[in-house]
Amino acid sequence: MKKKPGKVQDWFPIESFLEKGIIKLKDKSLIKIIKISPINYNLKSDLEKEVILTSYKNLFKSFNSNFQIVIQSKKEDLSKAINLLKISEEYEEYKEKYIEYILKQNKNKKSSSKNFYIILKDVSEENEEVKIQNLSDLSIKLKDLLSRTGNTTTDLSTEDETIEIISSFLIKSKRST
Repeated sequence: MKKKPGKVQDWFPIESFLEKGIIKLKDKSLIKIIKISPINYNLKSDLEKEVILTSYKNLFKSFNSNFQIVIQSKKEDLSKAINLLKISEEYEEYKEKYIEYILKQNKNKKSSSKNFYIILKDVSEENEEVKIQNLSDLSIKLKDLLSRTGNTTTDLSTEDETIEIISSFLIKSKRST
C-alpha cells in the first residue's frame, strides 16, 4: 500500500515569525537569516584583496557563535537581456558579438546567479526574550564585521520572502538526498 503524502506543514520547520526578523522553529530554536550582497573579489587590486582577506580573518576570529553560510545558485534566463541589446542602437559593432556570447553562455547553462545567506542560530538555554535579543545583537555584530569586508547585508524583509528562501533550501536538499 502506498504511503499517503503528508502536509507541507508537517515537514516545514517554521513554527512562527517573531519580532526583529527572528524565526522560531518547531524544535523551539530561534534563527535569523541575513542576505549578503557580495563584492566581486576578482575585480579588486592586490592591496584591496589583502585588506578583504584580513577582514575575513578578523570576522572568523571574533565571531564565536553558531552560524551557517548557505550559497544558492540559480540558472538564469538571459533572453530579456538579449532582447534589450537587440533593440538598443548603441555600439552596433560590438552588440552582435556580445549577443552571440550571451546566447552561447545561456545555451551551455553557464549563466547563473548566486545568493548568499548566513543563518544565525541561538542554541542557548535562555528564555525566548533573551534569545531574541541575543540574535538581534549577533546580527548587528555580524553585519558590522561583514561591512568591513566590503559586503552589504540585508535582513529578510517579509515572511513570504523568508518562506520562499527556506523552501528553496529544503526542496534542493530533499532532491539531493
